[in-house]
Amino acid sequence: MNPSSNLFLIGPSGAGKTSIGRRLAEHYGLIFLDLDREIEEHTGVDVSTIFEIEGEAGFRQREASMLAQCSEREGVLLATGAGAILDPKSRRLLHQTGFVVWMQASVDQQLQRLQRDRARPLLVGVDRNARLTAMAAQRNPLYQEIAELDIPGHNERTSRAFARCVRRIEAQWQRLTTTTPP
Repeated sequence: MNPSSNLFLIGPSGAGKTSIGRRLAEHYGLIFLDLDREIEEHTGVDVSTIFEIEGEAGFRQREASMLAQCSEREGVLLATGAGAILDPKSRRLLHQTGFVVWMQASVDQQLQRLQRDRARPLLVGVDRNARLTAMAAQRNPLYQEIAELDIPGHNERTSRAFARCVRRIEAQWQRLTTTTPP
C-alpha cells in the first residue's frame, strides 16, 4: 500500500516530526531516523555546538550531506530538521526518494510546544514569535513545494495526532495507487 520505500517528515520545529515519526515508523515497519540525531552521532557533538563553532552555514552543509546519506537508504522514516528544506538539492532529493509529508504547526502552536525548549540554536536569545513568524514566511512555500501530503497541526495528544496521520497518509496512498496509470 506504500507508494515509496521511504517516508520523509518535513515541517517547522514543534510540529511533531520526531514524536509522531517514531510511532509512524513502528506502524509501517520502517527504520526511524532523526536528521539532527544522525548529525550528532556522526560528528560526536550536539547541534548547538556545531552552530557555535561553524555557524548556521556550516551546520546546513552538514545537514545537506547527512540528508543525502539518509535518503539513499531504503525503508526509513526520516524526521528532518525544520530548515533541511532550505537547500534546493535537499528538497529535490526528498521529493525524488520518498513520500514527503508536511507536518504543520502554527506559530502559536510552536510557541506553546517549544516554551521550555532551550536547545534550538535559532531560537536562543531572540524574540521567538518574530523569529518563528519570519521562518514560517520563508519556509512554508518550500515545504509546500515538495510535500505530497500536508497534515495540519491540532492541539491534541500524540496518540490522536498519530492516528490522524495514519488515516491521512493511507488515504493519500490509496488515491495515488488508484490514480497512477499503468
